[in-house]
Amino acid sequence: MPNDCISYQNSGYFSPLMNDYLNQNSKLQSLYNRFPSLENFEKQIIEKQNNFRHDNRNTLVAVLQKQYSGLEISHLTQQNIESLKVENTFTVTTGHQLNLFSGPLYFLYKIISTINLTNELKVKYPAYNFVPIYWMATEDHDFEEINYFNFKGKKFRWNKESTGPVGRLSTDGLADFFEIFEQELGHSTNAETLKKLFQDAYLKHDNLADATRYLANALFGSHGLVIIDSDNADLKRNFIPYIKEELVNQTANKKVLETTEKLKEYSIQVNPREINLFYIENNLRERIIYQDGKYLVNNTKLEFSQQEILTLSESNPEKFSPNVIMRPLYQEVILPNLCYIGGGGEIAYWLELKSFFETVKVSFPILLVRNSVLLATEKQIKKANRLNLNWNDLFSKQNDLINEKTKVLSEFDIDLTLLKTQLQKQFSILNEITTKTDPSFAGAVKAQEIKQLKGLDKLEKRLLKAEKIKLKDTLSRITDLQNELFPNQKLQERQANFSEFYLEAGDHLISKLTEKLQPLEQRFDIIEL
Repeated sequence: MPNDCISYQNSGYFSPLMNDYLNQNSKLQSLYNRFPSLENFEKQIIEKQNNFRHDNRNTLVAVLQKQYSGLEISHLTQQNIESLKVENTFTVTTGHQLNLFSGPLYFLYKIISTINLTNELKVKYPAYNFVPIYWMATEDHDFEEINYFNFKGKKFRWNKESTGPVGRLSTDGLADFFEIFEQELGHSTNAETLKKLFQDAYLKHDNLADATRYLANALFGSHGLVIIDSDNADLKRNFIPYIKEELVNQTANKKVLETTEKLKEYSIQVNPREINLFYIENNLRERIIYQDGKYLVNNTKLEFSQQEILTLSESNPEKFSPNVIMRPLYQEVILPNLCYIGGGGEIAYWLELKSFFETVKVSFPILLVRNSVLLATEKQIKKANRLNLNWNDLFSKQNDLINEKTKVLSEFDIDLTLLKTQLQKQFSILNEITTKTDPSFAGAVKAQEIKQLKGLDKLEKRLLKAEKIKLKDTLSRITDLQNELFPNQKLQERQANFSEFYLEAGDHLISKLTEKLQPLEQRFDIIEL
C-alpha cells in the first residue's frame, strides 16, 4: 500500500482555521509569534532567555522535587529537573486532562511529539538543554469529560460523584472499576503488565493527580519526561501580578475579544469572560464574577471588595485558578517554555491569545500541532491492498467512499456527467435558435432543460443504487475495514485507549511511535504494528 502518511490538510479531519495555520496563510500571521521550524527556535530561545526570571526557575525546581518525592524516577528525568535551574535550559510543553487510564490514544502522541522535539532541538542547538513537560490539567473540574475510556468498542466509565478540581479527587472506588476492566484484558503477558500498571497507578495512590503522574512516569519516565501539577501555592505566587491584573483591569477579556474579531470567519474555539479566574478551595471551583463593585464567587455566598480580593491574592494565591484563557499565560510565566504542542482545538484557542500576551509582556510560545497517527495491523494493510484502497480512500467520508468505489467497480460507467454536459450544449444551441426566432420560447426551453437534467440525475442515482446492491459483498468488506480503522467513523486516536494496542504490541507500541513520529513534519502518520 503506497505512502505511510497523509497531510493534515488532506485528511479531512482538520478545521479551516487549522488548515490555514498549517498553510501559513498571511491573514493569520499576526496571531502567532513564530511558525514551528528548527530555524525559528533560535530567536525564540533568545527572546525567552531575555524575558524569564531566574527566581522562577528556583521555585519551579523546588516544587518539582517535592512533587516527585516518593516516586521512582529515571536518571534522565532527575537530570532534566535539575537542569531547569540553569539559564540555558528551556522546556517544550504539552498539556492534557487527567483522563482515566490516559483516555484516548492521542495522549501518547502529544507526549511523544514533545519528547521527540526536545531531542531534535538538542541536536540543532547543543549549547542548550531542552526538557519535555507534561502539564497535568489538575484544576479542571469537568469530571464527565475524563471519567471513562474506550476499550475494543466498549466504554468503561467510573461512576462517581465529583465536584471541584479533578486532581484532588479521591481514587476510592476504582477497585470495583478495575475488577470489571481486568476481566476484559485476559491473561497474556501484556495483559498482566497492563493490570499491574492500572493497580499501581490508581489503587496505590490517593488522588487522581498522583495516579496520573505515576502512569505518565511509568510510560515515559525513561525518556526524561517531567510532569508538573500547577495546582500549587508556590507556583501561583509567581503568578500574583497577573492575577491582580485580571481582577482589576480584565485585560484578557478586552484583548481576546479584539482578536476574535479577526477570527470571525472561523468557528471561535473559546470566548473570554469578564474575569477569567475561578475561586478554588477544597472541592470547590467556581467562577469569580464582578458585579456592582463586588467580587462574587458563583453559586456561593462568598463576596469580596476589591481590596479584600487583592489582599487574598497576595496571602493565598492558591485560591485563584486560571480558566482556559488564563491558563496558557500561567504556564508561560512559570516555565522557561519555547513551544506548546497541542491538538487542533488547543492551537485554535492559543491563536486568540497573542495580543493578550503582548499587553502583559510575556513571551508567546511557538505553537505546534501535535502528531496524529492511525495504527494499522499487517492484516488490515493487506486487506486494503486486496480491495485496491489507498489511504486517501480510507480517510474519506464513508458515503463518499462507497459512492466512489461503486463507480470504480461497476462494469459500466454510471457517472452521467458527460451526458449532462452534452445535454446542456444542445440546449445552448436551442436557446440561440429561439432568441433569433421567438424569444418567448426561452422559458419553455429552460424548463425542458431543467426537467431533462433532473431526469438524468434521478437515473444516475437509481443506477448507483442498483450497483451498490450488486457489489454488496465487496462494499461491505470496504466499510468493515474503514470501521475498524475509524471507529464510529471518527479518528481512531480520539476513540480508542492505548491499552487496546498495548495488549497486542506491548512495549513495542511506544518504541515504534517514538521511532516514527517527527513533530516538525506535521503529517498524519499511518504506522503498522
